[in-house]
This record gives sequence, C-alpha cells and structure tokens, in this order.
Amino acid sequence: MKNRNFLILCLLFALSTATFAQQRLLVIGGGARPADAMKKFVEWSGGAKSQILVITWASGVPVESFASLQKQFTESGSGTVVHAAIRPLDDEKRVQFVEQLKTATGVFFSGGDQNRIMDVLADEQLLKLIRDKYAGSTPFGGTSAGAAVMSDPMMTGDADLKILDGKKVGVRKGLGLIPNVMFDQHFLVRQRHNRLFGFIIENPKYLGVGIDEDTAVLIEDNRKLTVAGATQVMFVDSSNPKKGMTVFFLKPTEKFDLKRRRPTM
Repeated sequence: MKNRNFLILCLLFALSTATFAQQRLLVIGGGARPADAMKKFVEWSGGAKSQILVITWASGVPVESFASLQKQFTESGSGTVVHAAIRPLDDEKRVQFVEQLKTATGVFFSGGDQNRIMDVLADEQLLKLIRDKYAGSTPFGGTSAGAAVMSDPMMTGDADLKILDGKKVGVRKGLGLIPNVMFDQHFLVRQRHNRLFGFIIENPKYLGVGIDEDTAVLIEDNRKLTVAGATQVMFVDSSNPKKGMTVFFLKPTEKFDLKRRRPTM
C-alpha cells in the first residue's frame, strides 16, 4: 500500500511539473537588441536573482561580444551574467560549460556565425543537454546567428538571394527548440525574402519567420508570439495547398499563434 501511494505521489508530481513547465524563447533579428525584449528576458530568467549564461561561440570576438551583452543585461536588471566557456572546448572547458549550464536560469547566444555554434554541438551529449535545459523551462534567447541556430534545420548563410530556389538554400542541423519553424534574421535590411520563400516552397510543413534588425519575437509555450522592437516580422505559411502561400506582416506589440499559424488579438 505504501509503495502504491508513493508511486501515485510521484505521478502527481510529474504531472504537476509538466503542467507548470513553460518554454520561453527570445529571438532577435540582429542589430540593436530591443530594450523591452531584453528586460522581458531578464524577468523570465528571475530578475535580480537571475544567472544568465551568455554563449559567444558564434562570435569571432567573444570577449567583446560578452562585454556588450553583460552591460545590457545588467542595465536591464539581471543578477549574475556569466560568460560560457569559450570554444574550442577541451575536456576541462567542456566540464566547466556543463556546470555553467546546470546553474543558469537563462541562456543567451550571441551573434556571429551560427555554424561555429553547431560545430561545437557536433558533441551530441552537449546538444542534448542544451535541448533538455530549454525543455525544462529555462528561458533561451539569441540574436543574429544566435537567432538562426534556434531552428532545425537552420540556415547556414549560404544562398543566392537573387533567385527563388529552396534547393540552393544552405541548411544544417540546428537546436530545433521550436519544431517546424524556420527563423531568418537581418530580414528586411538584407533583403532575404527569396531565401525564406525558397525554403518554405521546398519545405511546406515549416512556418517561416523573418525577423528584421532591431526587432525581436518573444515566444511563450512554443506558441504565443509577440513582436517587439523597431520594424516588422514576416510570417510565411505554405502548409495548406488549397490556400497556396500566405504571408503576414506584424508590427511591434502584435501577436501570432504559431500552432494555428495566424495573427491573434
């Protein structure tokens, strides 16, 4: 009887944890990081009690990248801001990173080259730890390359922007924190429409999300998206063959349902 009661308690605990676990994601299109979005990320991460882990693997100047992010997070009210072990990870730095990841209350990826991030995460155990950390309700965020890496596959940056051909859009494995969503960054400024259109035509189950510079999306429960920042975000949906391709442009404060694939009030 005691064993049965214990098992029931364990089951109830597991169900309650699943009920209250909430995935939260900040994706910034590069350029200036919107102050209101960064403050929301700090709030998600625990405010003054937060311990935000900044991963600068994408950057060619990791110390400078960290210093800029540390300053903005601190000004946004964060507690501790930690610089993740710099790539390449030898055995000692790998152990250091795993410990840093365990204690982080928020995880943020800097800009640079997203391929550098996934080169480190060719280590499948590290990749699993990162995905599990997000699934366990720790907020994640990233800008520019740190935005691109949130998809799976992710765009590598290889593409001819003058043509509309999804077969020529470079992709490789990414984090895949939200399934069937392809993020593209620096979107309007660098005229990356053809790249995203081409990918979606070739892969219609994906929802394309093109985020401009100085602009971000805040996502809760892998579904409820709010636009923040200076300009617009474009959504491209080609999942319904009868409707063809549907395109939405949303301005700051406007909302989008990623599961229903349409704007919301």
